[in-house]
Amino acid sequence: MEARYQINQGTRLSAREIPRPSPAPHTVRFPIPPRLSGSRCQRSGDSEKKSSSLASALGPRCTPPIRPEPPPAQSSTPRRTEVPVERPGMSGGEGPCPGAGEGEVRSCAVCGDHATGYHFHALTCEGCKGFFRRTISKGTSLTCPFTRCCVVTKAQRRQCPACRLQKCLDAGMRKDMILSAETLALRRARRAQQRVQRAFGQLSKEQEGLIQLLLGAHARHVVPMFLQFVQFRPPDHLFVHNKSRAPPTSPPPVFPLLTHLADISTFMIQQIIKFTKDLPPFRSLPMEDQISLLKGAALEMGEIELNLVFCAQDHSFLCGPLRYTLQDAIHVGFQEDFLEGLFRFHVALRRLQLQEPEYVLMAALALFSPDRPGVTQREQIDRLQEETALTLQGYIQRRRPWAQGRLLYAKLLGLLTELRSINVEYGRQVQHIQGLWVMMPLLQEICS
Repeated sequence: MEARYQINQGTRLSAREIPRPSPAPHTVRFPIPPRLSGSRCQRSGDSEKKSSSLASALGPRCTPPIRPEPPPAQSSTPRRTEVPVERPGMSGGEGPCPGAGEGEVRSCAVCGDHATGYHFHALTCEGCKGFFRRTISKGTSLTCPFTRCCVVTKAQRRQCPACRLQKCLDAGMRKDMILSAETLALRRARRAQQRVQRAFGQLSKEQEGLIQLLLGAHARHVVPMFLQFVQFRPPDHLFVHNKSRAPPTSPPPVFPLLTHLADISTFMIQQIIKFTKDLPPFRSLPMEDQISLLKGAALEMGEIELNLVFCAQDHSFLCGPLRYTLQDAIHVGFQEDFLEGLFRFHVALRRLQLQEPEYVLMAALALFSPDRPGVTQREQIDRLQEETALTLQGYIQRRRPWAQGRLLYAKLLGLLTELRSINVEYGRQVQHIQGLWVMMPLLQEICS
């Protein structure tokens, strides 16, 4: 006998008619790849690149497992957006229709078309709003060719501008609420700035932490780097910055310049490697990816850091008591065309007057490039680059005036693209300078 269920005193339903609960939504599980599950410690001694100087410089480190992020929880109820109702007489005299419920249509007080809100203190459509603004702004005198009582409807509103203007005034549209072109442009710029500030808001704790992390590593390894150039094999007196000394009458020998250039270039790369080792996001990557990123970005990061000591007035680099000029690099063997492009890059970057956080974020943006050759964890590196880019963009929007910072981020991206071409050409130039390539084994590995 079929089971029966008593419902609401007298209503009987069979077991087949009882509604069954809908099945639970399908749960998506993201399996952890076998090669990434569990902790994994990689040491340079166990790697196939045991003899690699880059791997030796990076040293041993442990790579924590990469865990996929769980999918965001989906709410069963749709999200509703509250639209504030503006009343007539507010700023600009414009606003949505008050009291209009969902699906309710309000008519224009002038022509009867669909009203979009209050414009110049009257409920009108977009067409009549624009007509009223243009007519009053131009100051034209309109005359009705008929009896000054023309019917103004949606279909006939263009036949008699004079009667349409009069009906706009009769509906309550006010001439004094029309802004001038200059005031309107300023208001649009101010609203655009407010939209940007609302979009970015304050920097998050993670973004502030990233900036402090980069600044700390920068202060330990990069800032004091330039003052130590004088400790290496002494350069020729052409490099020494001494205002009381007369310029040399004959060109200096090339070999001391080559040895000094090889020493400081190797030292800069070593300090940049130490800088990256102080970044936990970089250390979390596999050793192979760390080497690939450094091969692609070490020289680019070096040029970004050199811009800190670049003097745009005389196109020289002041590193403590030493000054490096364009003529010194030409004397060593670099081609003048390449050096002119390099110095144009430094002039353009210096003109932006970057702050130290912007310099370190730009260097980190060059470091975390997922398109470097040999990279395996592209998604993770792309995520790091995106976080760095958003931090740089947010810092610019919060710490700089709108007129000064609105194009700064785009300019930095353009300079990073230009720096890639300079990086490739620099490697070619070094290989063709006799004697310099042999003295720089670390640079050989980076450019290989």
